[in-house]
Amino acid sequence: MDKLFAKFANATARATGSPQAFLVCVLVVLAWAASGPVFKFSETWQLVINTGTTIITFLMVFLIQNTQNRDGAAVQTKLDELILTSEAENDFMGIETLTEKELAVMHARCVEHAKVAQERLDKVSAVRESRRNAQAAPKAKRARPKRPPPAKNAPARRVKTSS
Repeated sequence: MDKLFAKFANATARATGSPQAFLVCVLVVLAWAASGPVFKFSETWQLVINTGTTIITFLMVFLIQNTQNRDGAAVQTKLDELILTSEAENDFMGIETLTEKELAVMHARCVEHAKVAQERLDKVSAVRESRRNAQAAPKAKRARPKRPPPAKNAPARRVKTSS
């Protein structure tokens, strides 16, 4: 019975969440509105749309809730598996069952960890930026000491040549 309902709920959620389903609903409302003058905008005419939308909404609430419950459980299971197979803290396993107060404490702890991590990232970024700036800045050229001009009778300077 559970599998059958899950299949039905998934199929209905997919179908009713489609653009075609929205278009059908818009056309039904337009047809109802256009039929108003024919029925002289009577109470029965109004009751038809009110009853129809109420019944559809009532049934859809249960289908959507079922789909959301299963999706939420699947996401939690996937997250739990990631936590177990990583170096993350196992304290986060099953936190969806904690009270609001307990969740607030866990959230505050995560916020504090995030601040510390951000400070580290900022320091690393500052070091990288200073290194980039140091590499990009033109190196100061050292002034070569001026040699005195060769004496008039001095021998020519030898230059080594590679053979």
